[in-house]
Order: sequence, then structure tokens, then C-alpha cells
Amino acid sequence: MSSHRQEPVRRVSAPEITARKGKTPIVCLTAYTAPMAELLDPHCDLLLVGDSVGMVVHGLPNTVGVTLEMMILHGQAVMRGSKAAMVVVDMPFGSYEGSAELAYANAARIMKETGAQAVKVEAGSTVVANIDYLVKRGIPVMGHVGLRPQAVLVDGGFKAKGKGLDERQRILEDALATEAAGAFAVVVEGVAEGLAREITLALGVPTIGIGASSGCDGQILVTDDMLGLFDWTPKFVRRYADLRGEIGRAVAAYADDVRARRFPGPAEIYFAKAG
Repeated sequence: MSSHRQEPVRRVSAPEITARKGKTPIVCLTAYTAPMAELLDPHCDLLLVGDSVGMVVHGLPNTVGVTLEMMILHGQAVMRGSKAAMVVVDMPFGSYEGSAELAYANAARIMKETGAQAVKVEAGSTVVANIDYLVKRGIPVMGHVGLRPQAVLVDGGFKAKGKGLDERQRILEDALATEAAGAFAVVVEGVAEGLAREITLALGVPTIGIGASSGCDGQILVTDDMLGLFDWTPKFVRRYADLRGEIGRAVAAYADDVRARRFPGPAEIYFAKAG
């Protein structure tokens, strides 16, 4: 018997994502479960275990109620299902803003318990120092500027950003500060198209757009949105499938077969052996 061991597939790393700046666009999607991660992995450079899991999977009204334990549980599942894509786990609301030490303790727990390659934080002037603290201690960080879902209660809803001059300047400064703190990439969400292009040109690290601009260095969508699993999706989502309709049709056919006693049929049941 051969003693040769097959080398595992090496995952995409943070430096490799950074090196893609201005080159082939970076393909990113969200993932929350092992089966979906397995399906997405061959096509994606980066899988984000987003705190959007609270709304998509758990039925929460926003991401504020997502816990660290939820993110770790789903991060573990995505790591089991994927092989090559970089896996980034969102740090949930309240897990990184209070202090650099708190951010490090929680980020280190995520990294240890999931095996993910990085964490993501919603960046702003009060968080930049914490990003710097994490990166200097060996934790790759992806930033997130523009529309910040964790700030939904302050903003009064999910509203596009960067339409006014003052707000444009603040978001640009947030992005620059996030890069300066050591983030390997920055998600730019829900901002005016021109601002997204300006941020992309200003930064030396990749921008990952969502509701931003095709000029960003990469794109990300919530997978369940682009697969058409919900009856409503944001303006910036392109539906690549209608799985909600497909599931509805499949379940209706199953229900009809059960009620008509067509299921199970001979092919789906077991018979005792003769004799």
C-alpha cells in the first residue's frame, strides 16, 4: 500500500485576495451551511459567513440580535462544506466595538473554533484602532463601509449612503482609515455608484461591492437573494434563479401525491424477501 498522502487543497489567503486588486474581479457570496458552501466553493474566491444569517436563516428583523455563538456555529458548517475558497466570518454587533481587547478575544475565538481565514467588521472612526490591534496580532480583517447593517437602529432602516457631500467624504475617510489600519479588503455596501468608484481608485486593497459599482474589485451578494428564495429582494440584487417558485412547485406536487396515495410507490418502499 502506498504511503503517499494526497495534499489537501490550499485555500485562498488574505494576501492573495489583496494581490487581486485591479485584476480579475473577485467572486464572493454568503454561505451559512455546509451543503451550500460545497455548492458555492468551486465558483467563489471568498465565502462570507455573514451576520445576515440572522435574517436569512433565523428570521430575525435585522442583524443586531445575532450572537457570537451563532456565527461560530455557521462558520464551522461552512468550513466543513468548502475546500478552496477563503472563508471570512462576520463579527456580530457588540463583539468588537467596545475595546481592542474585547475585539481580539472574540476574533481569536472565531478563528480557533471555526478555522476560518479572517473576520469582517463594520468599520468606522471608532473601530479603526481595533482593526489595527487585530491585524498586528495575526488576525486578518476585512472592513465594511457605507451602509452598515449593524447600525440600522441608528440610521432608522437600510438606507443607501453617500448621496450628500458630507456623507461621501466621511465614507471615503472611513475606507481610507480602514485600509491604513491593515484591512486586506473592504466591502462597500449601498453607496452611490460614483463614490464606490472613487473609493476603489483611492484604496490600494480590493473593494468588494454590494449595491455599489461594477467598478469595484469584486462583488458579493446574499446567496439566498440571488437564488430567488425570497419574495422580495433589494434593488441591487439580480435574481439568477427562482428557487422559491421551484420549491413551491415541488412541495405542492409532493403534497398532491401524498393525499392521492401516489407516494410512496413501489420504487420507494421495501418488501420482505420471499421465503
